[in-house]
Amino acid sequence: MATDSTEPPGRVRLLHLAGSAESAFFADLSRLYAAGALAAAADGPYEHVVAWVEPGGGWRFPADLSRESVAAAPVVSPAKGLAVLASLEVDVALPQMFCRSGMTAYRSLLADVLGVPVVGNTAATMAIGAHKQQARAIVSVAGVAVPEGEVLRPGDVPTLAPPVVVKPVDADNSHGVTLVRDPSEYDAALATAFEHAAEVLVEAYVELGREVRCGVVEQDGELLCLPLEEYAVDTDTKPVRDAADKITRSADTQELRLMAKDADHAWIVPLADPVVPAVHELARRAHVALGCRDHSLVDVRIDPHGTPYFLEASLYCSFAPSSVVVMMAAAAGLSLESLLADQVSAAVARGA
Repeated sequence: MATDSTEPPGRVRLLHLAGSAESAFFADLSRLYAAGALAAAADGPYEHVVAWVEPGGGWRFPADLSRESVAAAPVVSPAKGLAVLASLEVDVALPQMFCRSGMTAYRSLLADVLGVPVVGNTAATMAIGAHKQQARAIVSVAGVAVPEGEVLRPGDVPTLAPPVVVKPVDADNSHGVTLVRDPSEYDAALATAFEHAAEVLVEAYVELGREVRCGVVEQDGELLCLPLEEYAVDTDTKPVRDAADKITRSADTQELRLMAKDADHAWIVPLADPVVPAVHELARRAHVALGCRDHSLVDVRIDPHGTPYFLEASLYCSFAPSSVVVMMAAAAGLSLESLLADQVSAAVARGA
């Protein structure tokens, strides 16, 4: 089991980078997680600074991440925002943006332009992880089992016989995902997927089985595989997880709400479960092959014979109490405060 380690010495000026230049949905998602992380770290050895990216690319610098504080902060241009960022003299940044540009371009802006150390994976690694086919290809070379698959562009004809799962090659939160059991269902599934991406991955359906996620964190130079989280899936009623299983909006307030956070939808797998060693080995190989640092998270499908298959990678951790990696770490005896302290210290030590 992991144990809490010491917090970084001194007071660290920590930048929380949140929002989205791309959409209000991703901005809301970012605020949901980033506000949780900011609250959880409030009593730690940090001086907190918040930078918010508006849909469209403008910047705000609110006092905190409440909706009221964000709205009250004046919007400045991208050029002015960059100048303000440079003047903040932060020690390290915690990126909390989940749109494509947030996971890639804005991370690169921090590390490569401003020279700010970043907690978590590099922009290049995030770009690979966000592209399902690129991630599949890389981990497959490292000996990780992946379902048979093919990438289609508009006008291409699929060659894989159903059952298959049709998904946008680079969309998150299961948007545009369809299980196709009959060839007659292909056209509608492809049309749905192409609404979310220019390329579509068609992947052989792995019969259930089970579906789990596995997190990996780097601690004292070693890779620590965390307890698995298993999700409620069923061959007849829930053969694949879809967007409704991930995030929804409250009907009254329209605030985003995380699904699958109760014992009926997700639970921690006991370490004695016989599937754990094979999934841990898969996650460890994927972490190394994808060039991850600090942390990683993989989705794994387990067939009826117990063979695990890599589905995709989610290479970020928000450090909010509701973050999957944080919940897995807690099950291993590693607190949120200690996990964040470890990774902030690592980022500061390696620099930009």
